[in-house]
Amino acid sequence: MNDSYPSRRQTDKPQEKRSLLERLTDFISPEPDSRSELLEILQDAHARNLIDADSLSMIEGVFQVSELCARDIMIPRAQMDAINIAESPDEFIPFVLEKEHSRYPVYDGNRDNVIGVLLAKDLLRYYAEEEFDVRGMLRPAVFIPESKRLNVLLHDFRQNRNHIAIVVDEYGGVAGLITIEDVLEQIVGDIEDEYDFDEESGNIIASPDGRFRVRALTEIEQFNESFGTHYPDEEVDTIGGFVTNHFGHVPHRGEKVRIDDLIFEVLRADARQVHMLLVRRDPMAGQREAVLQPPGT
Repeated sequence: MNDSYPSRRQTDKPQEKRSLLERLTDFISPEPDSRSELLEILQDAHARNLIDADSLSMIEGVFQVSELCARDIMIPRAQMDAINIAESPDEFIPFVLEKEHSRYPVYDGNRDNVIGVLLAKDLLRYYAEEEFDVRGMLRPAVFIPESKRLNVLLHDFRQNRNHIAIVVDEYGGVAGLITIEDVLEQIVGDIEDEYDFDEESGNIIASPDGRFRVRALTEIEQFNESFGTHYPDEEVDTIGGFVTNHFGHVPHRGEKVRIDDLIFEVLRADARQVHMLLVRRDPMAGQREAVLQPPGT
């Protein structure tokens, strides 16, 4: 019986030892009392080469996701690449090929009336079937409020195996859209796909249509050499930083700004920085300059 039921004295002794050890540990290395203290410890660990920069960035991204909501990173309604159900496939397929997304919200009448999501791969049936019903191809659209936390949204995306959600405002109108990739990029940074750069392709790639895909980390000096511009590099080193300064905030994907005769469109960005830009010459720039020239010059 004594072996099966140790005395109170025997059970208390290990507990007393553990409590003393805990107190000593707390005295030597106190636990963080707040999230900011924990991040300071992690940053110190990085400074002492205990964790690498990528790991630190991902951990910081995890904390950030729990603080952000859908409205913080959504693609605004005006910049959504959506399809009007009234258009025929012959009309909207060129648009799909240009934008190169895998999913498109489809609306009927106006953008507040999203009736479903069309997968780009389903359009292959248009070339294989005599009768093609776009409405029949649509997947159900998921609607979420602007205030939905990203960590909760990520859980829902994974749980329901969904990849895109339509963000609505308090009045039920469409405010924008958000994808699972947008949320994951807050944690792991930019997610490259088959249309992005490889390691040997350089920082600037020209397209047949006269546009250029430019890494945001391209140094301003290199950008100036390629485009014949004279952008200053005293305040920032990269073209991404230069463009961000012109926006006055970290821009969302799809936002555009005109600087001199160039139009910059943000192709990829997260809540912290721009990752990729689409750059093209403003076709009206020459005409504007001609208008400004005095007669007879």
